[in-house]
Amino acid sequence: MARSAAHAPRLPRRPAGTRPARRARPGGRIWIRRLVAIAVLAGLLGAGYLLWLRDSSLFAVRDVRVTGVSSVDRDEVGAALTRAAREMTTLHVREDALRAAARPYPSVESVSAQPRLPSGLEIEVTEREPVALVDVEGRDLPVAGDGTVLPGLSTAGLDLPALEATAEPSSARLSEGALEQARVLGAAPEPLRVLIERSTEDSEGVQVRLASGISLRFGDATRAEAKWDAAARILADSRLGGLSYIDVRAPERPAVGGAATAPGAA
Repeated sequence: MARSAAHAPRLPRRPAGTRPARRARPGGRIWIRRLVAIAVLAGLLGAGYLLWLRDSSLFAVRDVRVTGVSSVDRDEVGAALTRAAREMTTLHVREDALRAAARPYPSVESVSAQPRLPSGLEIEVTEREPVALVDVEGRDLPVAGDGTVLPGLSTAGLDLPALEATAEPSSARLSEGALEQARVLGAAPEPLRVLIERSTEDSEGVQVRLASGISLRFGDATRAEAKWDAAARILADSRLGGLSYIDVRAPERPAVGGAATAPGAA
């Protein structure tokens, strides 16, 4: 039996004033895909061009300027860095290659470079700072705070303390007790360096003797900067006089010997 119109299923009505949703046209999706493909292709071509350009002879390094070298090896250091630089372009500076070229020279601590388009490169060398002298077969050679022996570095005009240690002629770096002494002296703040006379090392560790006769007991080089800070605070205390030693092995609880209240101190 046929259903009457009253019993026919009713479709939901659209709200008044609305339009039926349009189906996306296949042509629109095709254009989106084409645009994405064009963008990817352009990116690949641009990357390829830049990779080619950065190593192009158009930007080959030809003018090299090296600064910051004062050691007796300065000509050799400059020549080694210049050779390495001329294998580069100003768009592709490889500082790792420059560091490798300077590695045979212990006076060089770090190297940085700044290109100057189209063909210039400025290389700045930072040298290790000498903090003490070490005996090498009767010669006093400067040593850095990391224990590196600096045979090519001039000490003219420098009043450096002596380490109670010796080093083998073939040694490029100190070891054991001598290294601990160098690390302690390397951590000394600038105002106190001029007060240091020498350092020693015994069963109780590193001791630094000041020109005033006061001995600073460090133990090892662990937390050397904190230990120097503790020593500096005590040395700056005008109420203390007659100090014979300052023990900073525990920098939070430094101990002193021979201290007396200075005359007139509150």
